[in-house]
Amino acid sequence: MFGILAAGCTTPGEDQKESVTIGYVMWDSEIASTNVLKQVFEKAGYEVELVAVDAGPLYQAVADGDLDCTVSAWLPITQAHYWEQFGDDVVMVRHNLEGAKCGLAVPAYVAINSIEELNGVRNKFDGTIIGIEPGAGIMANTEKAIGEYGLDYTLLPSSSAGMAAELRSAINKEEWIVVTGWTPHWAFARWDLKYLDDPKGVYGGEEYIATLARKGLAEEKPGVYGILERFHWTTADMESVMLAIENGASEQDAAKAWVDAHTDRVAEWIGEQ
Repeated sequence: MFGILAAGCTTPGEDQKESVTIGYVMWDSEIASTNVLKQVFEKAGYEVELVAVDAGPLYQAVADGDLDCTVSAWLPITQAHYWEQFGDDVVMVRHNLEGAKCGLAVPAYVAINSIEELNGVRNKFDGTIIGIEPGAGIMANTEKAIGEYGLDYTLLPSSSAGMAAELRSAINKEEWIVVTGWTPHWAFARWDLKYLDDPKGVYGGEEYIATLARKGLAEEKPGVYGILERFHWTTADMESVMLAIENGASEQDAAKAWVDAHTDRVAEWIGEQ
């Protein structure tokens, strides 16, 4: 069984016949997409449960059938380890966002441009890379990068929110900081950031975010599967929801505002157009 970090249920309507359980990782991007999708399913008449869980247990839970689906699969590089382990036991529904990216990120005022330059300015960064949750794929890739580039650095585990707080503090003081970064993320809309070049290709190139479903979902809940097949959006869409949350809106209110402003898109996902 997987550990539930947070869950929320809606109240079924009189004609409620089906429910859907969606798993997600606690990245700002996936909080945004999963909460939007939750409201889309609710508009279609489903009871929805959200389950926040680390990446490894997320893949395990979909493979085991404990979760119906997730829209939080970062591939082909970031979560490659989990795909290799569980890919044969889940269904790849579709790519729901193209053009994602992961790597080491720094404020634009930092006067280096490549991972290869990090050792030469180690003192500027206190020999530390600020990371996120230990189970995230980007953390494993960063450990690999430390080895591949021979970096004299320590990777400090934190959380998505903790990393962003450290980044904000450093930028406010115009200090040097290097973090595990990814886009879409509201931080790239809020601040002038850049990725450090990765000539060894440890973090890969362009990524996509995929929708995964448990085996049998299409046959057992074709309406649910149909929405998953149609759900896709852009980096700008996702970042607008993330930025609203960062600016103080609740996850639910930020998702609702986006859904209310994009009724045609939502109707298309539901299958009403």
